Amino acid sequence: MKQNELGRTGIMVSELCLGSMTWGTQNSEAEGHEQIDYALDNGINFIDTAEMYPTTPLSAETQGDTERIIGTWVAKNKARRGDVVIATKVSGSGFKHVRNGAPISPATIDAALNDSLTSLQTDYVDLYQLHWPNRGSYHFRQQWTFDPTGQDTQQTLDNMLEVLEALDGHVKAGKIRAVGLSNESAWGSAQWLRLSEQHGLPRMATIQNEYSLLCRIYDLDLAELSHHEDLGLLSFSPLACGLLTGKYAECTGDERPKGSRADVSVANLGGRWNETTHAAVSAYQAIAEKHGLDFAQMSLAWCLTRPFMASVIFGATSMEQLSNSIEAAELKLSDEVMSDILAVYRQYPAPY
Repeated sequence: MKQNELGRTGIMVSELCLGSMTWGTQNSEAEGHEQIDYALDNGINFIDTAEMYPTTPLSAETQGDTERIIGTWVAKNKARRGDVVIATKVSGSGFKHVRNGAPISPATIDAALNDSLTSLQTDYVDLYQLHWPNRGSYHFRQQWTFDPTGQDTQQTLDNMLEVLEALDGHVKAGKIRAVGLSNESAWGSAQWLRLSEQHGLPRMATIQNEYSLLCRIYDLDLAELSHHEDLGLLSFSPLACGLLTGKYAECTGDERPKGSRADVSVANLGGRWNETTHAAVSAYQAIAEKHGLDFAQMSLAWCLTRPFMASVIFGATSMEQLSNSIEAAELKLSDEVMSDILAVYRQYPAPY
């Protein structure tokens, strides 16, 4: 499988990344371990997690279980620790199950990182990401009401600098190899990069934002930033919580496939479930059927064509789903397929 560099770090990762947010709720520890083993045996060397996972559903009782499942795999496979790049995230403002929703600060990073290292049963994290900005963001369907005018510029920059200084200490201590962003904007990303250069502090290597055939906010200013600054995208929800696999195609009204994320966690899939989305999904699925392609594989393979992509993060609740998704790395989309996708994009540029 093709590998890409994380920013300018020298760390090489597979172009597909194994997401883990179902481990601990929809998937057991044994199933999580089986997925890791299979992924490593089939060219994936990159696993993404977060201290707040699992998310299907989120709860105080299960918070942190995903990292602990990865940790028991690491403990059983100590000789393979160097074969896998593990990325995790520190939570920030608003998530009450972690430190009562405290914002990201040097103190919360200290606590979060040490807890993650304990849970993961490792001495270091390969990529440590800030899960979302303290100042808020437009992601997760917040773009419809996003208003940055309440942000305090100097306060934001001061916090960024103190966070970078804290991360620098952990990098020097050998606890973190590289750092990254998540749910960030072009302005925010540019400020992190500027401050790190100005003060000789760790440089953000990646940005983990939502990206799929249905969510292409990244294509404009952030794509330009990625190109000029070597800030690669780690795309989450490339299958739009399963919408781009076709498994919801026959659902009407309140129907949801039993055991799916829409059934066990979030019925509207985080604001993704609406009439326009279903029309767009049907149009993209028709392209897959027209060209004899697996819909999920086409959706992932399209993400892999994007020039700013460092790795595409996908999850699976079954080994069949995992195997099918990994095959997307070998799928090359024809010019005709790409042209058909562009036509649907022009028709449905922002379905949710």
